[in-house]
Amino acid sequence: MYFYAARQPILDKNKALFAYELLFRDSIDNIFPDIDGDEATTKMVEASQFNMGINEFTGNKPAFINFTLETLSQGYATMLTNEEVVVEILETVKPGKKLLAICKELNDKGYTIALDDYEHQSVWGHFYPFIQIIKIDFQQTTVDEIKVIKKAIESYPHIKLLAEKVETHEEYNQAVALDFDYFQGFFFSKPEMVKAKNLSPSQIAMAELLYETSKPDLDLTSITAVFERDVSLSYKLLRYANSPIFRRRSEISTIKQALVILGSAELKKFIALMFATTANPDKPSELITMSMARAKFCELVAPLMKTQGDTSMAFLTGLLSMIDAILDESLESVLAKLPLAKEVTEPLLTGKGTMAAIIKQLELIEHAEWDKAMLVMEKLQLDKEKTVECYNQALAWADEQASQMT
Repeated sequence: MYFYAARQPILDKNKALFAYELLFRDSIDNIFPDIDGDEATTKMVEASQFNMGINEFTGNKPAFINFTLETLSQGYATMLTNEEVVVEILETVKPGKKLLAICKELNDKGYTIALDDYEHQSVWGHFYPFIQIIKIDFQQTTVDEIKVIKKAIESYPHIKLLAEKVETHEEYNQAVALDFDYFQGFFFSKPEMVKAKNLSPSQIAMAELLYETSKPDLDLTSITAVFERDVSLSYKLLRYANSPIFRRRSEISTIKQALVILGSAELKKFIALMFATTANPDKPSELITMSMARAKFCELVAPLMKTQGDTSMAFLTGLLSMIDAILDESLESVLAKLPLAKEVTEPLLTGKGTMAAIIKQLELIEHAEWDKAMLVMEKLQLDKEKTVECYNQALAWADEQASQMT
């Protein structure tokens, strides 16, 4: 069985990753809004138990999972530990004595409970002692309605507010001003502002390495010289080359040795990842992880295409698809400063071609827009199950890489 789920990050006030919401469907073909919620939750729990663990999919962060009254009554929430799941009660579930008893029991067992798409009713006051998070749709709830909710819960300081569907930095700043604790949406994956600025010395070094590794034949002398000018970069290269993911038998101790042993493909990936991770240290770490996942997804999908593309180019294109958000600068301005091949820049700038379609497909999966994603898969003649498997592998790889880079 394949694990059909998109994960959407939930950030805290510092834009650090707090958790993921898993948006699940029992197959790529059963994706429409009228899907039975009981079945979807059941399949999610089943997949986590017998196929792919929740922790593998969320990088050991808590997973917000939707539950209906029926799946709560069946005890499915307790099949997952209270550390790996946040029990998210769907907005379609009506408050009542049965739900209240379930919430009290879950709270006693140490589970975190969230109310999804909350619309205030006084009856929910009976639930406040047992719930920890209230999710508010920021697109559908007015400021006055939010103030009413805040007034209702002011005697329950343990309850945190989560703003979902936050799509712009203006909305994020408004949610911060309203004292929300957590934020869900893709505001962080867009530039905060468009501005022109010079690259820092470290970014220039990384750009030089991108250029050197884009050549058909690597010039190890030139590449070594760039690394030797930057002690921090050299340290990270040696740490990466010696990391457990490569399972080396002996330690690598010199720059040249690391370059030779890594080889062209791994070196290109390392440099591309380092460019992303060092581009703007003030950015949320989840933005970098998403960039890595995009890079790996493009690399994995490229060989599945009838017109198989260069996997290194695919990797770099996916990675740079969010560089405007990382640097808070327009994509055109960023790419103009980097010596990159047209195979990389054109899909990003024009939105046309196979690589652009692959990235668009990934964006749709990230947003759990499965019906549109399936249409793109059909257009690209991609096998649905293999594509979803590539997505799962890309997320797991990105989480592992992020842990190695920190």
